[in-house]
Amino acid sequence: MKRIATAVGVVALSFGVAILAQTQTESVEQELIKLENEWANAWVKSDVAFFDRIMVDDYTWTSPWGEVLTKAHNLALVKSGEDVITSWVLAEMKVRVYGDAAVVSGRDTIKETYKGEDISSQNRWTHTWVKRAGRWQCVAAHSSEIAQK
Repeated sequence: MKRIATAVGVVALSFGVAILAQTQTESVEQELIKLENEWANAWVKSDVAFFDRIMVDDYTWTSPWGEVLTKAHNLALVKSGEDVITSWVLAEMKVRVYGDAAVVSGRDTIKETYKGEDISSQNRWTHTWVKRAGRWQCVAAHSSEIAQK
């Protein structure tokens, strides 16, 4: 009888741990999706402080044109006013969590002008995040433009 009680206790504890882990993963997913939406809104608002806080110092972005751009370049671009984004809509986001690291991928539609030229586009993208000192920061991004038919 003691063995059955112990076995039932172990199974119950295992389920409890699994449910807790699932709840924590869902919470992280929600937090990262919120950050991704804030990211899009920050571009529309030209919010330099947001990007300075959310990007690690050695952040890199591989653009749809194959350029590798740094945090400093991105901050300068936001500050310059040359790149104007009036709408950035995110869709199809998927979050994969690996402890204190996560990968978020999705699709976006951006209405944008650069130096007065319309460069609006749809893209597939991936952001890589790490949790440092209790907060998520983006370490790398990659965007690929979706070819228009």
